[in-house]
Amino acid sequence: MIDQFSRFRLLVGDEAFQKLQKSRVAVFGVGGVGGYVVEALARSGIGALDLVDDDTVSISNINRQIIATLDTVGLFKVDVAEERIKSINPSCVVTKYKTFFLPENAGEFDFSLFDYVIDAIDTVKGKIEIVCRSKDAGVPVISSMGAGNKLDPAQFEVSDLSKTSCDPLARVMRRELRKRGIEHIKVVYSKEKALKPKNISDETSVKRSIPGSAAFVPSAAGLIIAGEVIKDLMNGE
Repeated sequence: MIDQFSRFRLLVGDEAFQKLQKSRVAVFGVGGVGGYVVEALARSGIGALDLVDDDTVSISNINRQIIATLDTVGLFKVDVAEERIKSINPSCVVTKYKTFFLPENAGEFDFSLFDYVIDAIDTVKGKIEIVCRSKDAGVPVISSMGAGNKLDPAQFEVSDLSKTSCDPLARVMRRELRKRGIEHIKVVYSKEKALKPKNISDETSVKRSIPGSAAFVPSAAGLIIAGEVIKDLMNGE
């Protein structure tokens, strides 16, 4: 039967595709990286997606976030993402959390319900908590490292956190997770040295340390993450 997933099933086969349809994946952060993760997972037939993000779409998101258009500015990102998912795969079960994930509210989430967890948020405390909760629940997790102030999508790679280099966020994560007895997690990171923003925008005058961004960098990281998750789920990892 020809449907929206026919071409993908030609690559992976019906048995592997059925595993994806039975999988539940949590995506923490539905922005530049996480939005593309969600998009690719939905287009690959994932059966259930849990979306965690408290933010709304802003006009400055349009250059890099797949859910951001002039029509969606001001809407909650998880609402926009859900609408896109349903327009791709109406049978996908979407659970939304308009929540800024932190250690203080981590108890609201039952990580054992998920088949895979994706960390695409920015806050170090939140990222560490996601990893720790996933490890405690025995659920595979993949974490996105820094994608801001970079221009070369070809420098992203999949690695173990212990083997990363040139990424300040990875360095902090490595140190903090080691304190908690966690040495190894799968990450996507770039070896590209971060660039210094050239202009001071109106946004930077209000907020500190706003990174520059390009359409083709966080999207590349998100698609790589989605590919890893799909591969692992099909292989039963």
